[in-house]
Amino acid sequence: MNPLLSRLLVAAALLPLVIGVVYLGGWWLFGLALVAGLLGLHELFRMARERRPLVIAGYLGFILTLFGLQLGDLPWMLGGILATLFLSFVFYGLSDIRTSATTSFGITLLGVVWVGAGLGLLLLVRDIPDHGFWAVIAVMFTVFAADTVAFFVGRTLGRHRMAPAISPAKTWEGLVAGVLAAMAAAFLILYKDRDEFLTIPQTLLLGAAVALAAVFGDLFESAVKRDLQMKDSGRLLGGHGGILDRLDALLWASPAAYFVILAVG
Repeated sequence: MNPLLSRLLVAAALLPLVIGVVYLGGWWLFGLALVAGLLGLHELFRMARERRPLVIAGYLGFILTLFGLQLGDLPWMLGGILATLFLSFVFYGLSDIRTSATTSFGITLLGVVWVGAGLGLLLLVRDIPDHGFWAVIAVMFTVFAADTVAFFVGRTLGRHRMAPAISPAKTWEGLVAGVLAAMAAAFLILYKDRDEFLTIPQTLLLGAAVALAAVFGDLFESAVKRDLQMKDSGRLLGGHGGILDRLDALLWASPAAYFVILAVG
């Protein structure tokens, strides 16, 4: 199947489901985040299998991190992350692994912090009273708008590479266009709540922060895959690649959105 057609079909099938679950929020969104996060962790640990990640410790730590956040907010999410470090040491001591302890601990904790905190803070954005649904929709579509516009502008007008050692296709021209598109998307989605949630300048700040974080999230995953000598994190989503390939920007954009809203809201 043509990769572009595959991407369109997957997006058409998943987008209504995701929007519906975001609308329901609560334990429905938690369940979706839990499944997506475990699949993303599986992809990371599979790519990094030669580094000997402590897979069970990573899964348990991620579950504790997300449950802690759902039941007790940020302090308990931190507790889940710290529990991952403890579990990593326990499982390393009980196993017959003879590779570097630092490497095993590092890749395990990386997965939980990267995926767990990224998805967890998206859940916190959804929990914002009265405005959580539209805030999450704004984050999602701002990321999409920034990525799409940056891709086409970079492809047609891009001349200056942004991070050639990590992702040669990204350009500074695409970044600027993507940030402007993100600001416009955030403005359009949240304009109706301008007198109750975020002012127009705050909304534009949110769009810019989300766009910049999304770019760094994309580059971060590219750096990890390049280091692990992988092109895609998986093939679960057809032309989209794996779960991590679709979540990479969101895993950085969600924390950016949460802390911008926390700072100005």
